[in-house]
Amino acid sequence: MRGRLKLKNVIFEPRYKYRQRDSSASHSLSLSQTTPIASLVVADHHLSTPPELISKRRRPSSLLVSRSKRRHPSSQDFDNGAARTKRRLFTKGDLTKNRWRESPAVINSHTLSILSNKWSFFKIGNYKGTTIHFEKKPDPEWNRVFAFAKGQIQATSVEICLKDKIVVVNGCGGGDQIIGKITIDMPDIPKRVPPDSPLAPQWYRLEASNGTRARGELMFAIWWGSQADEAFSDAWHSDAAADLVTKIKNKNPEVRVKAVLGSVILKTRISQNKNLNPTWNEDLMFVAAEPFDGPLILTVENELAPNKEECLGRLVMPLSKADKRFLPLPVGAKWYNLDTSMSDDVADKKNVKFASRLCMKFSLDGGYHVFDEATAYSSDFRATMRQLWPGTIGVLELGILSAKGLLPMKSKDGRGTTDAYCVAKYANKWVRTRTVVDSFDPKFNEQYTWEVYDPCTVITLVVFDNCHLHPNGGTDTRIGKVRIRLSTLETDRIYTHSYPLIALQPTGVKKMGEIQLAVRFTCSSFFNLLQTYTQPLLPKMHYIHPLLPYQIDSLLHQSTRLLSMRLSRAEPSLRQEVVEYLLDVGSQMWSLRRGKANVSRLMGFSQGILAVWVQFDQIRQWKNPKLTILVFILYVFVIFYPQMIIPSVLLIPIFSTGIMNFRNRPRNPPHMDIKLSQADTTQPNDFEEEFDTFPSSKHGQILTARYDRLRSIGGRLVMLIGDLATQIERIQSLLSWRDQRTTSMFLMFCLVAAVVIFMIPPKHLLLFSGVFVMRHPRFRIDIPALQQNFFRRLPARADSLL
Repeated sequence: MRGRLKLKNVIFEPRYKYRQRDSSASHSLSLSQTTPIASLVVADHHLSTPPELISKRRRPSSLLVSRSKRRHPSSQDFDNGAARTKRRLFTKGDLTKNRWRESPAVINSHTLSILSNKWSFFKIGNYKGTTIHFEKKPDPEWNRVFAFAKGQIQATSVEICLKDKIVVVNGCGGGDQIIGKITIDMPDIPKRVPPDSPLAPQWYRLEASNGTRARGELMFAIWWGSQADEAFSDAWHSDAAADLVTKIKNKNPEVRVKAVLGSVILKTRISQNKNLNPTWNEDLMFVAAEPFDGPLILTVENELAPNKEECLGRLVMPLSKADKRFLPLPVGAKWYNLDTSMSDDVADKKNVKFASRLCMKFSLDGGYHVFDEATAYSSDFRATMRQLWPGTIGVLELGILSAKGLLPMKSKDGRGTTDAYCVAKYANKWVRTRTVVDSFDPKFNEQYTWEVYDPCTVITLVVFDNCHLHPNGGTDTRIGKVRIRLSTLETDRIYTHSYPLIALQPTGVKKMGEIQLAVRFTCSSFFNLLQTYTQPLLPKMHYIHPLLPYQIDSLLHQSTRLLSMRLSRAEPSLRQEVVEYLLDVGSQMWSLRRGKANVSRLMGFSQGILAVWVQFDQIRQWKNPKLTILVFILYVFVIFYPQMIIPSVLLIPIFSTGIMNFRNRPRNPPHMDIKLSQADTTQPNDFEEEFDTFPSSKHGQILTARYDRLRSIGGRLVMLIGDLATQIERIQSLLSWRDQRTTSMFLMFCLVAAVVIFMIPPKHLLLFSGVFVMRHPRFRIDIPALQQNFFRRLPARADSLL
């Protein structure tokens, strides 16, 4: 199964309310848009989690601590707190399973005579919680609650430190000085089970680093609690999102996420939030094929300098853990722990430190079709998930009979030789014929069948010369390509036809020979066949959550690379040059020949419109008086019988033209057209430019000449766009009052025209207009009409351009 990995929203910052949003992709990974799950209250410097998220995530509880003054708490304070606790504990936590968690709370400190910038932190194993610092306050109060999940604690003691932030003065100082610390063993921590009253905070003496008594005391309470504690939402949680930690402190971080899947590397933009809580809201999409071998590796990087990054966290996600979906249903965002380990060794992960958490949507979406060919001649439009495939409408049979007149592709023993083989692709099935050795007229006589799900698809066949039968053969050489659109085939008819094999080379276009094919499209139900023409071309997900053009191009590039690697390991193997030629890789690159061909296609359509205008101009110029009179009579008839307008247009110009063209319908499927491709008129220099590598391998005068030619072509395009903008601005100036006289004249004309149209019946106005347009040439003047002169005099903004 082939799919896309969609990474939708990646967020570190816990600052808004939680909500979910859909993600979209085809077996895809997503860094998708979501919003964080917790809110940060800056005034009190604490993290709070919404109550509706608490019950959903079933996280353990934490301690509620009210603000304390600089005095020893009395028993009445604890009794009042217990009463409030009992009233609340019976209303929540009764229907959920209690999960134990350690909950220390820092309240205040005193007996510190030095005015300094104090702050404290908790350390339990690899987890650390930090309070804010106070400037020059001898008895600081923090009122902070910290909660650590018991299942994540890998330590035998809790360490609480009080530090002094030293201010930098005249370039001296800086850093943190430890005032004292308190160490509590895990077995000594009591448990609290609601409806027990809260534990009373106590004063603890600080100890210096050498084990002696330090100056000062610290008041806090510590116990094993559960999610039933009433202050769960006010606690800082160790498994919630934490700020990133960088090595460089004096520079705003420039953080981005790098995702690696196999050999494909995608990166997000640098977060606009130049802080330690970055957000991206971007989609990173990958193409993955079963079996899912390698994991998705996410790395949060801080760009220190060009080509120099600092790893802030790493996450390894096996694709088997991704949510699989094939319907446009929302995928919930989840938090994933990041670590600082850059190795997959189990022994190294024992000392891994918790880095932060990453919020993202991670899904394998099978509701999209992953293109491996250009949309104009794709062989398949089905979704990735087999459950979403439509029913078959028929069977395609291809018989590869023989080739003749092949040119020698290489030299062997002093003579030319060719070892030809064919490769065909339709939908996700690839076939390869045997190699016919040393023959200019090889006979294959092989037959293949495919199930057809959509008639508006194309089967592609290429012919190559096998260069690996001889030592130092190099790459296989292309001989030619054939495309057959199934909608051009009649059902249940065998087409046996010889198709020319035409190859473009740096020296020009060359016919390499012919190949004889037998094709038959068998339809099981003609009604189902006609019904497919009314169905959407792509799966539903492409219309509900459409992909951006750059995402489609990225997935196309990834799928071709993945197919090349998979088919190179198949038996018989297909080399990369064969796969890329069949899939027409590189067709989006610049080609002057292809540009001329596209302009010629547009001119072919516009010539029909131009021919109609020339015919009408001859009628109004009375070149054939009988035809002019007949057209005028028909015009008068349509005016007085307006219900005949639409039937006349559908019957006379459209239906009759289609019936007349039935005799000239193509009898055989179309083939590669040299004239339509402008290959016969293209200069050798243009072919050399088309086959040049990217970036270009040329330099000097050749590259300068190409650049100058592109500048001249671009200059003409700029002038064309400028002329179009001028005409549009002239229309806008009718009401802009930039030229007050023209706007006044136009408004007076609108007023008079409204009165005239209201007073005179529409039939009479149309009749008068027809007589005026079809008047005889002796009543005409060979100068531009009044309305043309007025329009050309309208102002535009071209005179304001630099």
